[in-house]
Amino acid sequence: MTPSPWTKTRPTAVLVFADGTVIEGQGIGATGQAQAEVCFNTALTGYQEILTDPSYLGQIVTFTFPHIGNIGANGEDIEDLTPAARIGAVGAVFKADITAPSSYRSAEHFDQWLKTRGIIGLTGVDTRALTAWIRENGAPNAVIAHDPDGNFDLEALKALAKDWSGLEGLDLARDATSGQSSTWTQGPWVWGEGYADAPAETAHIVAIDYGIKRNILRLFAGLGCKVTVVPATASAEDVLALKPDGVFLSNGPGDPAATGVYAVPVIKSLIDSGIPLFGICLGHQILALALGGTTVKMHQGHHGANHPVKDFTTGKVEIVSMNHGFAVDAKSLPDGVDETHISLFDGTNCGLRLVGKPVFSVQHHPEASPGPQDSHYLFRRFMNMVRERKGEPALAER
Repeated sequence: MTPSPWTKTRPTAVLVFADGTVIEGQGIGATGQAQAEVCFNTALTGYQEILTDPSYLGQIVTFTFPHIGNIGANGEDIEDLTPAARIGAVGAVFKADITAPSSYRSAEHFDQWLKTRGIIGLTGVDTRALTAWIRENGAPNAVIAHDPDGNFDLEALKALAKDWSGLEGLDLARDATSGQSSTWTQGPWVWGEGYADAPAETAHIVAIDYGIKRNILRLFAGLGCKVTVVPATASAEDVLALKPDGVFLSNGPGDPAATGVYAVPVIKSLIDSGIPLFGICLGHQILALALGGTTVKMHQGHHGANHPVKDFTTGKVEIVSMNHGFAVDAKSLPDGVDETHISLFDGTNCGLRLVGKPVFSVQHHPEASPGPQDSHYLFRRFMNMVRERKGEPALAER
């Protein structure tokens, strides 16, 4: 019997770098094309939480774990505040084809969920080789494109990738923020029960939304806080008029220096007010700018749920969730600002505090989602600053 010849499958999706590199594969999810930066994420779980994290706006996520999507999709694992706005990653790259869902929590096939979210997917890629390329060359500007018929003008896509400005200088917080103030009441997820409203009894926290994640708000609510979310462009007067017991500076996408043009003066006024202040990710970076520090674009960024960070205030090492392409330059921090956390992967800054004032921040994501919960104590640390200002006894951090 004569064996049949090998069948060549026409690519239906491509990833085109600004340097002209073309990676071919099979398309899933939304059709069309998008300009973005390509990064890689090393988390083993939580792909919906990753793809809906507003901090990924303007990025294409390469998943190093090969089997993504095989547990389907559901409405509980969403992190952006307004899902209809679809603020998050614009594209995703996968090693294996998407299989049928195999989780009791699945409510929808992952491919259909990607279509609904408007995320362009590319499967059949050697993601290990792509990750190694990014580690060697840095996160590239690129265009991801999906056409079921496989018709691509590669020269035009190369020109689009080359012409994109990149993330430096981009204020994406204005795109990621909620358009108006709102109140958050939903508490943390409980196995077998889902999410439930938590009683607001202890304090009023105002969260400035630069692209906030839902689980941050849930952890505040779980500590008995009334949480008011305000847009990124809210003034210090707007925030102080709400009479908060504490102010939170959220995560978000884009270049902190660009967002800092309007955010830094607000934060300086809030610091002067004496109200306890806590920042995460972009909020950490903008706080550093407000205190006189500088930020830098990283070679490849930190994206994953297995990053070791040392907390100098306790001497302990935590495994944390990371998602950032910019970092605070620790050498730029002025006297009176202490470095509290560092990455044990590369020594970059992961935390700071203002000496003598209830002000601190971290680069990593202590709310997890996805990732380990080693750093949940930071929310209690912040609440203890609030409680001290109110004359109330401290909570146990752990």
